[in-house]
Amino acid sequence: QMRLVESGGGLVQAGGSLRLSCVGSGRTLSSYGLGWFRQAPGKEREFVVVISKDGSKTLHADSVKGRFTISRDNAKNTVFLQMNSLKPDDTAVYYCAATGNPAGTLYAYEYDYWGQGTQVTVSS
Repeated sequence: QMRLVESGGGLVQAGGSLRLSCVGSGRTLSSYGLGWFRQAPGKEREFVVVISKDGSKTLHADSVKGRFTISRDNAKNTVFLQMNSLKPDDTAVYYCAATGNPAGTLYAYEYDYWGQGTQVTVSS
């Protein structure tokens, strides 16, 4: 069983930056594609970005292209989400997730493990 724990969320003004981290335990993250999703109040969970197992490929939602960057450090069993130029619309609970699909996927149902989430609030 894998456990994922996110950290780094908080309150930031529009235009600011945050860096989220997600640490895995129980299994090595290097065996998984890793993604970030988010859920705003009253909305469904949505895909944000994913990175392939070997780190060679990433896929971003259009809403975050050019602003958010995903990276991974397999030695530290950690995946990161660097968020720049934040907007109030980015306010949500952010979840990291691990999928057995080595290329990664934007479909939530393909993910096997989820973190508990970290709140990101962007004020205008």
